Amino acid sequence: MELMFEAMLKKFDSKGEKTGWTYIDIPTKVSNSLGAGIKKSFRVKGCLDEFAIQGVALIPMGDALFILAVNASMRKGIRKKAGDRVRVRLSLDNSERRVNALLLACLVDDEPAMSNFSKLPQSHQMYYSKWIEEAKTEATQIKRIAMTLRAMAMHMDFGAMLRAEKANKIN
Repeated sequence: MELMFEAMLKKFDSKGEKTGWTYIDIPTKVSNSLGAGIKKSFRVKGCLDEFAIQGVALIPMGDALFILAVNASMRKGIRKKAGDRVRVRLSLDNSERRVNALLLACLVDDEPAMSNFSKLPQSHQMYYSKWIEEAKTEATQIKRIAMTLRAMAMHMDFGAMLRAEKANKIN
């Protein structure tokens, strides 16, 4: 079942880890229809305007309210920013999510990194995998895999790895 509605892109000013995020509110009627009784994050697919999305999480905000974070690639795809309206079509995404095959092959050769990676929740493993797959060049993909392996050796989560890379502490 695909549900359609219009929403305004909003941006968090100050909201802890969500500070600066662009997002849309998901009407309660929509979230209840897609994930009846679900109170934790779940995946959806569909379109923002004509820009296709899949495997995107609806994030619970309490009191049965959910949001959908609209990342930079989505905003670029729809050519909109906070304050603009967007047409939304969503359905439940039950597709199986798999970790990047090249990352897994590299992890198999590094037991400590594999051990730490395996301890992460699947959603966190997928942060790394998706980030690697979004690389535009093979060189960037290889660099991201190497960063992931080093981060696992240092017991870093995804956010800590990115902050360390930005501060040049992981290279």
